[in-house]
Amino acid sequence: MNEPPEALPLAGLTVVSLEQAVAAPFATRQLADLGARVIKVERPGGGDFARRYDTTVHGESSYFVWLNRSKESVTLDLKSDAGRAVLEHLLADADVFVQNLAPGAAARMGLSADPLAERFPSLIPCSISGYGSSGPWADRKAYDLLVQCQTGLVSLTGNEHGPARVGVSIADIAAGMYAYSGILTALLTRATTGISRAVEVSLFEALAEWMNQPAYYTRFGGTQPPRLGTQHATIAPYGAYTTADGKDVLFSIQNEREWAALCGRFLGLPGLVADPRFANGSARVAHREELNAIVAERFGELDGDEVMKLLDAAGIANAGVNDVTEFLEHPVLSGRDRWRDVRIPGGATVRALLPPTDLAGLAPRMDPVPAAGEHTETVLAELGYSTADLDSLRADHVI
Repeated sequence: MNEPPEALPLAGLTVVSLEQAVAAPFATRQLADLGARVIKVERPGGGDFARRYDTTVHGESSYFVWLNRSKESVTLDLKSDAGRAVLEHLLADADVFVQNLAPGAAARMGLSADPLAERFPSLIPCSISGYGSSGPWADRKAYDLLVQCQTGLVSLTGNEHGPARVGVSIADIAAGMYAYSGILTALLTRATTGISRAVEVSLFEALAEWMNQPAYYTRFGGTQPPRLGTQHATIAPYGAYTTADGKDVLFSIQNEREWAALCGRFLGLPGLVADPRFANGSARVAHREELNAIVAERFGELDGDEVMKLLDAAGIANAGVNDVTEFLEHPVLSGRDRWRDVRIPGGATVRALLPPTDLAGLAPRMDPVPAAGEHTETVLAELGYSTADLDSLRADHVI
């Protein structure tokens, strides 16, 4: 059973968001999970373009269903004076404002941090951009894969045949996570000091933070980590190998105790521990090909279940290389009761994963995904707009 929103830690907070795509919706959905009221402002006549990324979830976009549950959708034409006036009313009652509009759009509408601070001193504005609000690339558009390329992540991902994108929107997700934590920090700061501070996050700088380890390795090692598919670039053995029955099983050696256990209890070669080619982590990476040949030979003698049982017995972390269908049926998700039903536009329900952070004694909101403009009349009526006002705004295509 979901907790009523008033029982959750962000109950009573109102978030207004001019959001699209992934990064900002991911940040605000997490605020909604914890009880915040999130009013999502969308374009009339279609809304957030992420609604049309695909139609795989009972006619709805898989991205949109993931990112937008528990929100209220209001449609406003912000190119009109009347639409901007409605937005001003919304911001007057809001605690947080989040936007990830195209470069320069927020400033043209007077929605960047400084003018907002003058009009709404208690408001916490959060801006999510591609490359930051200042600097040489402030006016450049940025999407997830572009940022994966710009940070060098794509050059590390793939194998000897070529680079590859990470299979999820990792730059957007990183930016959304930092925006979420930044907003929570700003809320705490406001509560303890009375000062409202603006939050700014860029996709590039969020993913740049995650690139620090390969950056250090490259700067001080003289060459960047190689692309090795499912092998770890700087630890060996750490990767996937194929068993006799064709299953790929990945395992990881993190320390010398595990290395000794692998040699003696899995490979049956206890003397390998003393082999100078494999004397420490750096040596094992330097002699990766010889080591891989030894491990691959042993894997080829056993089926997948036998490999995992032997590795488990030796205390060595391992996992089968699952596809997405296998992930959906993972025993951890079912055994820990991580799925909940969420209603989507049109009335269908889908299984959705609970947020990964559990707060003892509280269940997060898992409310419906809104249709575009579903809550426009309700929200504007709360602001004092009459039925006649709404009819006029609708006739003028403002809502």
